[in-house]
Amino acid sequence: MVDCVNKKMIIDVLFIGFLGLTSVLSQVPPFTEKCESGLYPPDSNWSIPTYVVNLDLPGEERWTEVMKDRGPQIRHLLSMFKQFIRDFGNRTEKIIKFVDTNGEKMVSTLPYADEMRGIANATGLPLGEVVFYNVFYELFTFCTSIVAQDSSGKLFHARNLDFGLFLGWDVKTDSWTITEALRHTIVNIDFRRNNKTVFKSVHFAGYLGVLTGVKPGVFTLTMNERFNIDGGFMGVIEWILGDHSGQWMGFLTRQTLENSHSFEEAKKNLTNTKMLAPAYFILGGTKPGEGCVITRARESAVDVWCMNSSMWYILETNYDHWQKPLFLDDRRTPAHKCMNTLTQKKVSVAGIFDVLSSKPVLNKLTTYTALMQVDSGHLETWIQACEEPCFPW
Repeated sequence: MVDCVNKKMIIDVLFIGFLGLTSVLSQVPPFTEKCESGLYPPDSNWSIPTYVVNLDLPGEERWTEVMKDRGPQIRHLLSMFKQFIRDFGNRTEKIIKFVDTNGEKMVSTLPYADEMRGIANATGLPLGEVVFYNVFYELFTFCTSIVAQDSSGKLFHARNLDFGLFLGWDVKTDSWTITEALRHTIVNIDFRRNNKTVFKSVHFAGYLGVLTGVKPGVFTLTMNERFNIDGGFMGVIEWILGDHSGQWMGFLTRQTLENSHSFEEAKKNLTNTKMLAPAYFILGGTKPGEGCVITRARESAVDVWCMNSSMWYILETNYDHWQKPLFLDDRRTPAHKCMNTLTQKKVSVAGIFDVLSSKPVLNKLTTYTALMQVDSGHLETWIQACEEPCFPW
């Protein structure tokens, strides 16, 4: 698989986005964090459509309707990303050529290969680009996830999905170009078998893994990236170079939502399955106190942090909960501040939406806010945008 590409070239491309960091830091505005209130519901123009994916169909046919509606946005997004890579010189063209001509070799190593082939057929994209599209969501993801319990013990699970750090800062519009393009691809998916919902999830159309999902009446699940030398970029490189022993994060979450039938079964699966990269899995159940953050290394969990009798919520961004967050990216402190301002008595879809709409929990990388309630199987998703002044992340 790697006869036309070498490890150094892959590393060069994976890290090219970091070159714009100094420029972006100069854009960081001063402001005092404010806990928002009364923002729910947003204008209906920011709502997300829901599609049904029938798991009884052959994989090649499952995403036809979604691709019919969202194929142009996916093609546009990939063309932007390819141009972003090309801007760093002729050497990177070899990566693009490799991806375009080795799709079948790459897809054969991944779950949902038939679904990827179906997406390629429906959009006219090279199969290699569909594979690449499904891989790069393992990187550049900043998130905030919350599981909260109201005064009656009812559990809510919500998250902001922040994506696109270092992927094309536009100095004219003070925005991330890839983040802006991603907002046009967001969809809710109702996965059904025998005409019954198996689970619901939020997707960037064309991405087959799951970052946000609910199995009605059983559990809720979100995934946040964990920045650690043990995995991440290096895990992707190892996969390209032929080591396929670990599971992709987003594919593991989808398989968990599809195949696990209890909170404890899901927790065990997310704790012990070998992975390609470290991650945080935020898991919510149906009973009071069933909320956990599973901090993963590649081999297994290094920590499972669960709600106890003195806790009414649990919150995770992108840093180990026992460590201080990076000073340039402290979304944790204002998120805690706003949750405590909300209070347990006001925990609801509306209340948590306000918390996740408070800066810098809401920032220029935020693509969407998702709100879930496990008992009813409720999932709603809203496109987010951050008005100035706003942190780049």
